[in-house]
Amino acid sequence: MNLEEYFQRIGFQGPRNKADLATLKLIHKCHIMSVCFENLDMHCGGRIVMDIEVIFDKIVCRGRGGWCMENNLLLSWVLREMGYEVTMLAARVFNRTISDFSPMEGHLINRVVIDGKSYIEDVSFGVSSQLWEPLELVSGKEQVQVPGTFRLTDKGDLWILEKTDRKLEILNPDFADSNLVNRQPTRTLYCFTLTPRDVGYFMDTSHILQTDPASLFINKSICSLQTPTGFRALIGWTFSEVTYQAERGVDVYDMKNMPDEEMESLLRDKFNIRLPNKLQPVNTQHKYTL
Repeated sequence: MNLEEYFQRIGFQGPRNKADLATLKLIHKCHIMSVCFENLDMHCGGRIVMDIEVIFDKIVCRGRGGWCMENNLLLSWVLREMGYEVTMLAARVFNRTISDFSPMEGHLINRVVIDGKSYIEDVSFGVSSQLWEPLELVSGKEQVQVPGTFRLTDKGDLWILEKTDRKLEILNPDFADSNLVNRQPTRTLYCFTLTPRDVGYFMDTSHILQTDPASLFINKSICSLQTPTGFRALIGWTFSEVTYQAERGVDVYDMKNMPDEEMESLLRDKFNIRLPNKLQPVNTQHKYTL
């Protein structure tokens, strides 16, 4: 593993010797625009492995994406190699099926400290919930980014991340009532504590999320990539291209269902993803929104 291969993979052309906020923001942006948030291994006969060398080979050498425990673990290694002060944290995602946080800490994020200030670094939450730059770890501050307004709140024993969205414009009337469309102006994304975690902490979690019949990742095949104007997503058979139009105060959703025979070319052309085996799309009624 070496940093230059990673930098080439994400198209990063910034300084290699500056562990500052500007460099962190640039790496973050390059990563989310180049590496998909996806769980497709689970739906084409493979498994996701919590091993940094395996993850490096998958994402950097083979041009794939990954879920949070792959993308954010890889990024934690990159940032440490560059000289950043990095701590892995565990978050509990808000589960809309139970209207509460999941009891399991199934989301890996990073805390980065620069010049005494802490930032939450998360390049792998996907779709419209994806941060486009690190969040300053400050309670109650509205942090406006291209996808919307993010807000961290310190509740004493844990921190909560929320996002406020713009209004939606759905171009295809067939999807006006789609359960993939979020209709809440403000939504809770996840909560976390500042307790440091290591890779071993996520081993059992990774196994459960790949085997539990109630797991989101069992019930939906997901691939999401941020673009300069918004994001693309393939959830089951539904392909969406979303354009953020902040000047109009709306996000424009162009959604359509794709036939099985076009999946391979769609993944290649829109996500730069080439799978080792045929994808078996899944999209049950498990609650998940773009």
